[in-house]
Amino acid sequence: MKPKARFNSAEAVAHLRANDEILGALIDRIGPFAMELKPGRSLFEALLQSIVYQQLNGKAAGTIHQRVLAELERHGGATPEALERVADAALRGAGLSRNKLLAVRDLAAKCADGTVPSLKEAHRLGDEELVERLTEIRGIGPWTVHMLLMFYLGRPDVMPTGDFGIRLGFKKLYRKRKDPAPEVLLKHARRWRPYRSVASWYLWRSLDGP
Repeated sequence: MKPKARFNSAEAVAHLRANDEILGALIDRIGPFAMELKPGRSLFEALLQSIVYQQLNGKAAGTIHQRVLAELERHGGATPEALERVADAALRGAGLSRNKLLAVRDLAAKCADGTVPSLKEAHRLGDEELVERLTEIRGIGPWTVHMLLMFYLGRPDVMPTGDFGIRLGFKKLYRKRKDPAPEVLLKHARRWRPYRSVASWYLWRSLDGP
């Protein structure tokens, strides 16, 4: 059974309808909010997958990710401690580039020193604090953390202004001539708070159809 978002989606949709007529019409067209969370036992696992998948197509990334996980299993499982026991040559042999190898090594180190919180602790921390802490990891930027907040932690009020799909969906829906700058998105999205994640999901879905 897949995990579900930890907020009332019906209340979120009603709020968006009441505060944005154009978005409300999009909601009518798309239908019920149905964002599914990705299962994960730790932020280490989620961030490891994010690093492996960077700048690769899904099939190639999935193959490398499974090879990396197989190496970790030989050393105790998908944990920072297991990663520290895997040789660089084995990780390179699994398909990691030099930069990604450095990134996953830094991820393990940041887990060990407490920069990366446990999943239980993460649920108690605010969005901004998680962004600040997790972007200290080599190769992890705000976009990656925003995706983690939305799809692993189920946070309701994330506004990923750096996402191409969000910018394109907003531009088309609100008939903007120029690509919206982050400040334009944030200003408009004030009316969506505290459910900007839900609005973002509908903007992504708006690009699925003709």
